[in-house]
Amino acid sequence: MSRVRTRPTRDDTKERLFEAAARVFEERGIGAASIETIAAAAGFTRGAFYSNFASKDDLIAAMLEDHVERSIAHHRELLEHHRTPDDYVAALRATERNRHDPLGRAPLLHMELVLYVARAEKRRPELAKRLRARRKLIAEIVTSTTRAAGTGVRDPAWASAMLLALEDGFRLHRLIDPDSTPADSFFRAVNELRKLTPD
Repeated sequence: MSRVRTRPTRDDTKERLFEAAARVFEERGIGAASIETIAAAAGFTRGAFYSNFASKDDLIAAMLEDHVERSIAHHRELLEHHRTPDDYVAALRATERNRHDPLGRAPLLHMELVLYVARAEKRRPELAKRLRARRKLIAEIVTSTTRAAGTGVRDPAWASAMLLALEDGFRLHRLIDPDSTPADSFFRAVNELRKLTPD
């Protein structure tokens, strides 16, 4: 009996291009990565790339959007089972990065792509939209977990902005100086902040 070969769906094609692009960006750098190289690494032609994305910049923007959507879904799933701040942070620290999210597995590449996109002023509103979505999510997590713990935060929106700045800052520091910036720096900092918060 012969096996019927099915063509990849548009979503499958995009996912393969995301994975291939992440590998190529890490190996060659963002600037040196060509569309042809990314398409070939995914097992596609240049035409398949252009049927999904108008340019390399368009691909990068889509990768960042996909990462934010997956990250939000992941955090919400964790929040369903880990209600207090300590429990939530411990679960977040222990969880494996989504195997289907190349930027979730490579936070330094994520930061590089954000900085790459931020260089183009016209694309900054896209980044701002994603940043606001991340802040809103973290504010919801802060509100929910502190309420469950019987405490509270005066300004969850500001707390979420601080936490994200801390996380992004440590990612950048790790990119610049990995020897003095351990991979778990963000979680260490959160634990230190928790000690300063009155029960």
